[in-house]
Amino acid sequence: MAASVLVDAGFVIALLSRRDRYHRWAVAQSPGVPPPWKTCDAVLSEAFHLLGPRGQPALSALLRRGAVVLAFDLADELDRVLGLMQKYADVPMSLADACLVRMSETLADPVILTTDADFRIYRRHGRQVVPCMTPR
Repeated sequence: MAASVLVDAGFVIALLSRRDRYHRWAVAQSPGVPPPWKTCDAVLSEAFHLLGPRGQPALSALLRRGAVVLAFDLADELDRVLGLMQKYADVPMSLADACLVRMSETLADPVILTTDADFRIYRRHGRQVVPCMTPR
């Protein structure tokens, strides 16, 4: 198991929303990578927005019990994050994705739980594959 489990908005939404097409996949992954899961503010903003008022209490509960924790300071990593977004402008790379890729560069033994196939395109440290678990 990875030392640093990072979660993207897609995974969080799939886990919390039974209507999400990847819900069963997310639920099946959870026991193998127990919390706490690390993420960034941009991922949480995206997840809260996409979950809407009906899903927000469940995400709030994950945060309050420490299952999802913030482990990134964008102010400290701004130049690197913006550089990643510029490098992958043709994809395009979101702020949340750039933060997660940067987190994968700074945290020990990372793996990203995501439903976003773009993580197969992104590279960490220039040429290394981003370690991730996806439903595809």
